Amino acid sequence: MLIDCDACVMRGPGCPDCVVSVVLGMPPEQSSLRVDDEELAALDVLAQSGLVPPLRLVHAVSSVEPNTAGEGETAADAV
Repeated sequence: MLIDCDACVMRGPGCPDCVVSVVLGMPPEQSSLRVDDEELAALDVLAQSGLVPPLRLVHAVSSVEPNTAGEGETAADAV
């Protein structure tokens, strides 16, 4: 998983309550961090235990499924 603080909507107000800031300190202006699945699972366990805050990463644009409906159909009709 790539944690890109520059693309995070919560950057600024959400940083003090994010696990990235708690573990590594406030992110610099240009920052990204790679976390593998095992590390992410460990951070989740720590957050669920109340030892650190959760990851507050929120991207401005989420993945959106393309509309594959034909002309005159809605996306629900195409399913």
